[in-house]
Amino acid sequence: MKRRTFAGWAAAAAWLGASRSMAAGYPERAVRVVVAWPGGGLVDIPARLAAEHLQKTMGQPFVVDNKPGAGGNLGADVVAKAPADGYTLLVTTSAIAINRALGMPMPFDLFKDFEPVASLAHAPLILVTHPGLGVDSVDALIRMARARPGQLSYASAGNGSPGHLAGEWFKSAAKIQAVHVPYKGAPPAMVDQVAGRVDYHFANAAVALPQIQAGKLRPLAVASTKRLKLLPDVPTMIESGVPDFDADQWIGMLAPRGTPRPIVDALAAEIGRGFAGAAVEANFGRSGLSVAAAQDPERFAQEMRADAQRWERVVRQAGIKAE
Repeated sequence: MKRRTFAGWAAAAAWLGASRSMAAGYPERAVRVVVAWPGGGLVDIPARLAAEHLQKTMGQPFVVDNKPGAGGNLGADVVAKAPADGYTLLVTTSAIAINRALGMPMPFDLFKDFEPVASLAHAPLILVTHPGLGVDSVDALIRMARARPGQLSYASAGNGSPGHLAGEWFKSAAKIQAVHVPYKGAPPAMVDQVAGRVDYHFANAAVALPQIQAGKLRPLAVASTKRLKLLPDVPTMIESGVPDFDADQWIGMLAPRGTPRPIVDALAAEIGRGFAGAAVEANFGRSGLSVAAAQDPERFAQEMRADAQRWERVVRQAGIKAE
């Protein structure tokens, strides 16, 4: 027993020494940052900012590689199957947790195949209506929906999208009936919303803000726990009387499970330093993003689990299924 115990301690000490040694020399070559969403999109902004900062401070290229497809699952699968050595990283969104809640076929496990590194940003949704609908608050929209059960419609970027789930959550919380109108992506949904062909929409802030600023859409509430700095007079859904309504989407960095903890900690620490300050906040704000608070592995892991549980509850209550 003593020999086995000593052998176990020796193995653990050897692993820890090797892990620290790997972290001390990391990175020794280029690091691939797989972004599970298209180039030029909302996820690209914090992903490229993180890659640029890490390259500058860690002395090796951090090369962004966009691998969109299957709602973020394609890029995630590439990283899940990569060596756990810190040279392949993933930037994705909470859509991966929504996919899991929807029961989509996934060739990986979100909580078994990845090491959370850091949350980079939050992308809030904004509840918007066409000015012609004639409502100026969440309460007014609820009263109209109750007076006209099943007659109002809401748009989303597609079945299972964050806007769809937020819309179903709102229906359940407000005890209203409304028709879901799914589109093939955010742009066509926004076109019909601006034209007044649908009544309301939980739209991504990055897509909604230009239309709000142009006076083509009326914002009723922000679907997060904090107001947006660009829309300081627009309340949150919680302030508008819908309890616990937080449909924020996280954008974060993960690594393959088994990546040495010193490497994960080093990446998280550099991201925390790089994303601090007014310049990043202003950059994000122009795109409707906010800087994330969970820029360490433990807090990000907690955020991911809480987010997954929230969407599982919404999906279960609304009876939504993947298509």
